[in-house]
Amino acid sequence: MTKVIQKEDKKLYQCEACGFQYTDDSTSLITGKEWAEKCEAWCKEHKSCNTEITAHAVPQDSEPEKSELNAVQSKTSEASADPLAGRTSNRVKPEDVKFLARSISSKPALSRIEGMTRFFYGLVGIASSLAFFLILYWALRLDSTITNIIANTYSTPLYFWPYVTLTLGAIVLFGVNVSLLVYRWRKFGPPRFKTEAGGGAGTLFGIAASACPVCGSTLLSVIGIAGGLAAFPLGGLELKALSFGFMVLPIWLIRKDLSAKASVSAGASAQAGESGICPLPRDHRFKESDRPWLLALLALVIVLSLISWNWLKTEPIIAKALAQNRILDSSYNANISAKGDKLINEVVAQVLPEKGFQSKIALGDSVLKLVQNGVIDRDKFLAIYEDRGGLPDALKNVLDSPSTKPILLTRENANYYINLMWPLGLANYMSSNKKSPISGKSLFHFASTGGWNLGKEENGGAYFNKFKIAKLTPEQEALVTKIAQSTYRPCCNNSTFFQDCNHGSALLGLLQLGASQGLTEDELYREALAFNSFWFPQNYVQTALYFKATKGTDWNEIDPKMVMGKDFSSASGWYTNIDAEVKRLGLVPQQEGGAGCGV
Repeated sequence: MTKVIQKEDKKLYQCEACGFQYTDDSTSLITGKEWAEKCEAWCKEHKSCNTEITAHAVPQDSEPEKSELNAVQSKTSEASADPLAGRTSNRVKPEDVKFLARSISSKPALSRIEGMTRFFYGLVGIASSLAFFLILYWALRLDSTITNIIANTYSTPLYFWPYVTLTLGAIVLFGVNVSLLVYRWRKFGPPRFKTEAGGGAGTLFGIAASACPVCGSTLLSVIGIAGGLAAFPLGGLELKALSFGFMVLPIWLIRKDLSAKASVSAGASAQAGESGICPLPRDHRFKESDRPWLLALLALVIVLSLISWNWLKTEPIIAKALAQNRILDSSYNANISAKGDKLINEVVAQVLPEKGFQSKIALGDSVLKLVQNGVIDRDKFLAIYEDRGGLPDALKNVLDSPSTKPILLTRENANYYINLMWPLGLANYMSSNKKSPISGKSLFHFASTGGWNLGKEENGGAYFNKFKIAKLTPEQEALVTKIAQSTYRPCCNNSTFFQDCNHGSALLGLLQLGASQGLTEDELYREALAFNSFWFPQNYVQTALYFKATKGTDWNEIDPKMVMGKDFSSASGWYTNIDAEVKRLGLVPQQEGGAGCGV
């Protein structure tokens, strides 16, 4: 039964469960009495308030306010007198009383409190956004990189820029969500999950939907939602937009909840708090007792920032930018520039012999089998070379008959062998490929799979690990897998085993072909380095310059296994250890361009 209160010329109807008061409103079809009855019915059934109902409550004039210091001291004395008060979080600590006493003595002090309060909640938001970024980036690094996303999507601005905007927006909104949640928790206590969990659910779904639709590295894949990304008309951008929406929703819900609670009068709040239905508002501002939390948040932001930077600087695109910005040592340049041209000519002749590199590996019938199984479509393959003068004489019959002659790799034919080895590495069966990073829901979204369009199928992912082209014994397969996992390429940070681009697939195909023909581990490393050198000439000429100038070691004396490792052949390793140092020495001028990952 609602209580009727006559106040001046207004008749107020009060919910006896929570104390909210309602009056008739000419703009509403529902009377004040009906709102009060709805409120009381909800409160008694759910043991909580409904913000949709309480939003129609009438704000009441609060009692004359005491000074802040008296109010704090009053709360402290009440908490001391009532042994049960310690069970509530409304109790004020003695150090907070002293802190507030000093603070309210002057306006600058009050401004300082407000500033510290904003700083405190700002740190909560920044730490949360950084943590969320690390989660997304960790998931992305499982099967791709930021560099790959830029390379694959930058040419499509209607996809690239919405993707970047929605991703950054979701990261920022996540921090705002957590900051608002902490504010609400400190002021009114934890939300009641039966009636106030919408904000948290929206945030959680927003996290899950913040996928990378390009590579499929998404938290949704854990529960199987990402399996159909390829079927989305916008290539998965729909999930990004959905994530953004679910990040905005909790902010709106929490702000609405806070606004409803803020409209309650002091008397109604006290009555509701005593009944255990609606929480009493507490002092949410920064206090002396919050200082340890502030320091912890500062430390957390610093740690998360350092982790983020250590991860980001391994990105090829960032590592390259950092290397280009290194300051050259001009005093050393003057001493070495005179012999620079001679040194460059010497190492070029070693890395890229004019007569080519005589490989021990022959194509055999591998290309013929690729054509027979549809991995290579003969017409499509020949069509891409029509405008380039066709295939060279040594490869005229490569699609129609076996080739038992070992490969002679030259500067002129190196790129042809990329397109011949690429489908081999992609399609040739190895049991260890079941554990390949590209084997999964994102299979069709890599440059190595989606980029191979010279087969009968539209996407090369259809051929992955499907045919026994170069048959391997268990021992040979183990050797190939071992070498593939420890060799890299300068276009990205992934190993050969992680064949996410054409160069990775091509080198894996070369290793499989060589192992099937009986080459030893040392021979395979030597072959891998030679082919990589012709596929990435600028990178490995500079690598040879580095070893010659700093170590006095000729190219043919360098351990191929060491050079093909992460420190010298991955993108970040090469830019950090080779490119930056060679430019510092002034050995080579800045050059543009490099090997691409297309047919």
